[in-house]
Amino acid sequence: MTTDPGIEAVGAYAPRFRVSAEVFEEAWGQFHAAGVESKAVPDADEDALTMGYEAAARALDAADRSGADVAFLAFASTTPPLAEEDLTARLGGMLSVPGAATRHVFTGSTRAGTRALDAALSAGPWENGATDDEDESVGLVVAADCPRGDPDSTEDHAAGAGAAGFVLSGSGNAAVRRRAEYATEYPGTRFRRSGSQSVEGLGATGYERQAFTETLAGAVEQLAVHGSEIDAAAVQAPNGKLPYRAAGALGVDTEAIQRCATVHELGDTAAASVPLGLASALAAGAERILAASFGSGAGADALLVEHDGTGGVAANTALDDAEAVSYAEYLRKRGELTTGPPEGGGAYVSVPSWRRTLDQRHRLLAGRCPECGSLNFPPEGACNSCKILVEEYDEVELTGEGTVEAATVISQGGAPPEFAEQQAQSGDFAVAVVALEGPEDSSASVPAQVVAAEPETVEIGDAVETTMRRIYTQEGVTRYGFKVRPQGTN
Repeated sequence: MTTDPGIEAVGAYAPRFRVSAEVFEEAWGQFHAAGVESKAVPDADEDALTMGYEAAARALDAADRSGADVAFLAFASTTPPLAEEDLTARLGGMLSVPGAATRHVFTGSTRAGTRALDAALSAGPWENGATDDEDESVGLVVAADCPRGDPDSTEDHAAGAGAAGFVLSGSGNAAVRRRAEYATEYPGTRFRRSGSQSVEGLGATGYERQAFTETLAGAVEQLAVHGSEIDAAAVQAPNGKLPYRAAGALGVDTEAIQRCATVHELGDTAAASVPLGLASALAAGAERILAASFGSGAGADALLVEHDGTGGVAANTALDDAEAVSYAEYLRKRGELTTGPPEGGGAYVSVPSWRRTLDQRHRLLAGRCPECGSLNFPPEGACNSCKILVEEYDEVELTGEGTVEAATVISQGGAPPEFAEQQAQSGDFAVAVVALEGPEDSSASVPAQVVAAEPETVEIGDAVETTMRRIYTQEGVTRYGFKVRPQGTN
């Protein structure tokens, strides 16, 4: 493998719900996020990890790769679901990344996404090859974020959500030709206190603008590239105005920034901001891209990405499927209007017991009955078809696509206690029995919650696909697993 891997494929994802600037202005009498027209809102069962999975899966699909090919996995976010836990273990499990793959987590700064990309590029070739053929080993970089602030703050008015994924390999058509970083002391430009979920700022506009512009310019200047040579510029976007204010200092025109800006539709996506812009630029066919990220404190990264012109970068993005929500629905999905999970009454499943089911919940492993050949999910106990007690099933991986066989709607008061908080935040949801496809026209019937669809519209015969979402949290540990959604939706 080459010692200079490039970007082979990109994936991008944003939650389908959007809250508009007009809705915020109606609620508060004003809107504090300049240049933001709408912002993406995670559903109650979405977080940075599930969004990261979506972007990573799309990037791997675009590259026609599988998780088994990944030898280096990096995950970046300022809003990891847990303050202390190596989330690449869970992300890698969801994607079937080998246990021997090198893994890194980057957090604590909105620079985290470009820090992860820089680390992956510096680490290649990947010595811990994911397959027997070293040439097949790839790097996978994922940046996902969903910042939030106090409801009446400037930070919250801008706060959005989204994720980007990059597959890196020796055959990647887009190479990072130059890299630079720069840091200087500017405390207090943006921060989140220990134990808090809310991003804060001092509101010192001139000070924050100076920190942003000076630090980014310090990194970009080292690239020694003329702005007229840049097709698109992915610049950190805490709002929809600040990147353009820095255009002159960065030596690029505002049109180059606008060509790949996602802040206007998705809001401030923090550590995913620049990765999303870079992914969008590559998906659109830009050949020379400046990626410039900023992290408060303050530090900046600058990368010059060049396409070699031998073919486009494969892309699978899902940023446009939007559904408007009201301000009350926005607060509800954030949990601002709910009281939290009920006390007791939920089905208790210990973490060790849950872990034993991860092959089914994350990797869709079913079992083929050695007696009658039918598929069983989960693969344990007596066969559903021939009723014979099976000691060991033959392992079969389901495809993740299937058809609804039966469906019902769970309304308020009808959800099991462990799902009551999700129901309170998201409203009614559908549960279905789905025939998930296996090899050779076989299938296994599995129960699953349906997302990304109005519950009443789910019907027998609907084509669905699996995705990864939060199931519920118990004893402080969030359980993740597959749910289904209509094929082709977010």
